[in-house]
Amino acid sequence: MIRLSGVGKTYADGTVAVQAVDLEVAAGELLCLVGPSGCGKSTTLKMINRLIEPTTGRIEIDGRDVTGEDPVKLRRGIGYVIQQVGLFPHQKILTNVMTVPLLSGGSRAAARARALELLELVGLDPATYADRYPHQLSGGQRQRVGVARALAADPPVLLMDEPFGAVDPVVRVRLQDEFRRLQRDLGKTVVLVTHDIDEAVRMGDRVAVFAAGGRLAQHATPAELLARPADDFVADFVGSERGLRRLSVTPVDPALLDPVDGVRIGDLGAAIEVGATLEQALAAMLRSDRGMVAVRRGPVMLGVLTPDGVHRALRASLSPAEDTGSTAPD
Repeated sequence: MIRLSGVGKTYADGTVAVQAVDLEVAAGELLCLVGPSGCGKSTTLKMINRLIEPTTGRIEIDGRDVTGEDPVKLRRGIGYVIQQVGLFPHQKILTNVMTVPLLSGGSRAAARARALELLELVGLDPATYADRYPHQLSGGQRQRVGVARALAADPPVLLMDEPFGAVDPVVRVRLQDEFRRLQRDLGKTVVLVTHDIDEAVRMGDRVAVFAAGGRLAQHATPAELLARPADDFVADFVGSERGLRRLSVTPVDPALLDPVDGVRIGDLGAAIEVGATLEQALAAMLRSDRGMVAVRRGPVMLGVLTPDGVHRALRASLSPAEDTGSTAPD
């Protein structure tokens, strides 16, 4: 869906904001761009919709080179969400969401129907929120409106720059989960910028880590990134806690479960579905205070997961070359 080939940005004073970047984002995939401040991740995002013009390389969306297209027309076909949301303060919420369909030439009736549908989709009851103004909403609610507005023209691509950074941690996690569900349901291709490695591995199908000077240091799945950092910079950036972070991206493996041996789910006091992560499994163990948790597929009990099984699952997620009993910290 999106392909960057040798895309870079050098300013007139010689400052290199982004080195030649090669990246691909598959249709329906969510790619997180992460890295420290000033590493070029937001510049890379803005080059995709040509808010910043690249100085080198080629950008393709759905097989077409967009570097030569009319940038205004290009942007109307790409959803864009920023941390500050950017709602029009003098317009009601419904009118804010209707903006892009109207700019694209749609009828007012169609734009209104689409806006009402999207407010419902992002969890804002139109009867309650449609006629309010942005200042009457909480930060999390305004962020939802920003997402609804970005989706209003039904774009295949959605670009998001620190979209959840302005809300408190509890609301942020809820918004992340709700947006991930929404993205999967709609099948949108998303590129999301964040400085938060936890957000990146929580949300991304793949993660691109940028280093100082606009260098793309690694592009991998969250599990690969945490288990096998490409270099010392990536290892330092993901942190010494990456072993714990791997719990949130490593699924329960039925092959590593202990046998049931006649134990009933009710005796264990907790059960999880086989698609759960090791983090969710540990949380269930702690809630049950039984030292193990049942794993099921629907009504069928597959086995039990113990703390030792969690350790085996983490070791199994490493490559054979790394699973050698090394004492290097995770």
